[in-house]
Amino acid sequence: MIDWARVTELEQEIGPDSFAEVVALFLSEVDEALAGLDPDGDRSNLEAQLHFLKGAALNLGFQDFTALCQIGETWAAQGLADQVDLYAIIACFDTSLLHFQSDLALRRVA
Repeated sequence: MIDWARVTELEQEIGPDSFAEVVALFLSEVDEALAGLDPDGDRSNLEAQLHFLKGAALNLGFQDFTALCQIGETWAAQGLADQVDLYAIIACFDTSLLHFQSDLALRRVA
């Protein structure tokens, strides 16, 4: 679900203080982007929205979420935006975030 090697690599590259800032920025931007996804509304910009989410998630190692965003982005590019399961994408992010936060806390203690 989470690519911990990527998370560790990022934290080592930028340091723990900057890493905390990156995580906070990531959560803020993704929350805002997810709020813009309306499963029952306009999907004309879905490809771009999912592309953004995919890129943000990839940087922080959210593997499963990245994969779902990639699939949705591809479908939207093929004219199948109405078939993208946005509920599944949002649920995957929520689950990934729980794993990320709890596992990150455990890694800090160990």
